[in-house]
Amino acid sequence: MPAVLATPPESLLPPDRRQSPTALRIQRGVRRLFSEMGCVTLPEFSLVNGRRADVVALCGAGRLSIVEIKSSVADFRADRKWPDYRDFCDRFYFAISDTVPESLIPAECGLIVADGFGAAILREAPEHALSGARRKAVTLRFAHSAARLLHALADPGAIREGAL
Repeated sequence: MPAVLATPPESLLPPDRRQSPTALRIQRGVRRLFSEMGCVTLPEFSLVNGRRADVVALCGAGRLSIVEIKSSVADFRADRKWPDYRDFCDRFYFAISDTVPESLIPAECGLIVADGFGAAILREAPEHALSGARRKAVTLRFAHSAARLLHALADPGAIREGAL
C-alpha cells in the first residue's frame, strides 16, 4: 500500500511568489497534461541565457518542451522574451486560460489551454530538434534542478532559502 503524506508535497516547497494565482492554476494544468503524456516537468526552470522558463517538460527519447504561461492579454503584450527559449527546447508552447484570446498567440508556436485541473493542446508546436550537445546540457541542468528539489523535500534545512 502506498504511503500517505500527512502534508501535501506542494506545501513543503517554498511558495512561488513570482506567479499570479491564475498563472499558478495554468501551470498546474499544464504539468498534469504533460504527466498524462508520460513526461516529467519542472516549473520556473533557469536557462543558461538567464531566462526562466515557466515550465519545462522532459519527454520520451529526451525531447524537451518549454511552456510559457500567459495569464492575460496584458501579460502577453508586456513580454517579448519568448523567442529566447527556442534554443533550449524541441517544442515551444504558450499556455493560456480560456479567457485569453487564442488569436493572440503566434501561429509558429504551440498552444495549450489550461486551468487548475487539466489542459489540452489546441495547436501542436512545430518541432525544431536540438543539437546533441545542447540537449545533453539542458537535460543535465534539468536533472540537477530536479535533484535539488527532491533534496529540499527530504531535508528542508539543508538548502538555503532562495536556492531553489
